[in-house]
This record gives sequence, structure tokens and C-alpha cells, in this order.
Amino acid sequence: MHMVEKKELEAGEFVSGFDERYTQQSRLLLRQISENSRTSILNLSKKLKVSRKTAKDRLLMLRRELGIRYTIEFNESVIKLTSPHVILAKFTNIPDYDEVTRILSSSYIPQLAVAMKGKYDLFIYANATSSSDYVHWDKSTQIKLAKYGVSWHASDVAHEQLGYFPLRNEAIDHVPLKPELRSLLKVLNSDSRITFSDISKSIGMHFNTVAYNFNKLLRLGIIKRFTISMSPPRKSIVMSLFSKYVLSDGFEEDAAKIRKVYTSSGMDYPTINRYVICAQLVGSNDFFTMGVFDNYDTAYSEMVLRYKDNFSRHKVRVEYGSVSKVLLGRLPLRSIDAKKEYNIIKWNSEY
Repeated sequence: MHMVEKKELEAGEFVSGFDERYTQQSRLLLRQISENSRTSILNLSKKLKVSRKTAKDRLLMLRRELGIRYTIEFNESVIKLTSPHVILAKFTNIPDYDEVTRILSSSYIPQLAVAMKGKYDLFIYANATSSSDYVHWDKSTQIKLAKYGVSWHASDVAHEQLGYFPLRNEAIDHVPLKPELRSLLKVLNSDSRITFSDISKSIGMHFNTVAYNFNKLLRLGIIKRFTISMSPPRKSIVMSLFSKYVLSDGFEEDAAKIRKVYTSSGMDYPTINRYVICAQLVGSNDFFTMGVFDNYDTAYSEMVLRYKDNFSRHKVRVEYGSVSKVLLGRLPLRSIDAKKEYNIIKWNSEY
């Protein structure tokens, strides 16, 4: 690799310090492993039209740059995680985030928790195998955080339109599957590129049994995709936006404009889709999105101001914040064809 003088980055570009030929390779490589993280080095080298060594080196570089972990996108409804919620919390008193982390990690239900800067202090994605489990966790967690003067706003995830949330292995322990399938899922969730031989050594399962159970997981529809998650990328901002709105004439037309933004990019292979997850909500908020940007000004302009301007003729409340620290779990990462993935809701004409 030939290092070049650092140049100004395009919005949305996070791999710095390499010439254009290499950044294009990085984008294409990230697209490939985001869509199928089990793609072999040989196939990656063919896609990139480079040697196997170069493909392997680029993959290692991206892991360092983005804190990539190979993981699974689950079909949560199939594994009976049926109570997805997002929670926003605001504290009157500055909390001890180490204690907050201990409280949250004591349950299998919170899958991602991040400290935020902005309109709220804490964001949580939670999912449980039953509504009663979720309600008990929700209430007990509020009680444990009450000393910090917590204001707690939860919403059901009604429809996930783009992206996914990585699941913790603790959640897999609670899904109704045979122990050998749960063991295999946990290994793949921790490293979805792991070989069958290494799985066999890791959990003491015969190679042929590993292959059989692997294919069984695919047949059951438990795994949507072998993909990647990330740590917060260096030199970037991860921002989330929540909105609550009153539906009015022209709302769907304006929403369609925003959907176009979420599925568009100025680059053939964006290193990271700006909008890594979008979801319709029911409850304290109606909509949620999370994106990755090269700086705060771009994030605020592209995510917050664009959203406010687009819905300026409607009654819309917008709250936003940027990730300051991941307390629990992993952040989602997307470098896919968003136009294919995005599921456009057909709004009921009576709204």
C-alpha cells in the first residue's frame, strides 16, 4: 500500500490516508462482507481483482479502522424475540455509567446501550422473549435508575425498515432452541467467519455435526445474513434521531423524500451507509434512525436540519443525540444496497 498525503474526506467517507484506488477497494470489500461476512478471501480477491494477500490486508485494515466484528443478523421473530423496543432516557443527576452498565448487563433483554450527548443521555435497544419479561425488566430498571432522576421514554419497534441491531449472546441463551443449536449460534454471533474446524474445536462438536446444524439454522430461517457490526469509527459521528408527528395532508409525500435520502448515496460503494438503521415506532416516538457521518456539522445538517426542513409544514417533534460511549453490545454497521433493502411503507389513505 502506498500512503499518500491526507486529503479532505467526502461526507460519509471514513477510510483515510489511502489513494483513491485503495478507498474504492475498501468500499467494495466492505460491501461484500456486509452482505456475506463468510465470503472467502479467494472470492473477495476475485471481486476486488487483487491478490489474496492484498484482499486479506485490506480486510485487516478495515477491522482496525472501523472496529469490525463478524456477526449475524437474526430473524428475531423466528427465535421468539418478540418485544423489540427502543428507549430514550434523560437523567436529572449525572449517573455513574459503570453502574448503569452493570444494571443493564444483568439482564439478557438490553441488546445495545449507548451514552449520548444531546437531547437525551442514554439510548437502549431491548428485546425479550415475552411481553411480560419486557414489562418486568422495564419497570425494574427504572426503579434501579430512579436515584439519578431518570426520565424514561419507551417505544415499540413496529416495523424495521432498514438495518438491524446486533444481539448479545446472552439473548441466545433464552431462545427456544436445542442446546447444540444455541451453542453454534453463539459462536457464529461472536465470529461469523469462523471455520467449521474451529467451531468443532471450540464447542466440542464433530465436524459433520457442525455442518449439519449450520445448515439446519439456515433452513429454519433463524439467520437472515452473515454480516458485520462495529465500534464507533474513529474520526466520525454516530447520531440518532427520534421524531413524533401528527399526520396531515402531504405527509406521505414528504416522507417519500426522506426515504429517498436514506437509500441514496453519492458513491457507488459507500464505506458506511449514512443511515445504518431506520424503524417505525409506536409509543413515545413514531420514527427512529441512526446514521454515521464524518463530522458533527455534517451529521446535524444532513440528519436533523434536513428532517426538520422536510416536515416543516407538519407538527413534528424531533430529538437527536450523538453516541459518546458504547456501554453494552455493538453498534450496527451497513454497507449494502439500501434501495434493495429499504421497505417502503404504504400509508393508509385514511391517515
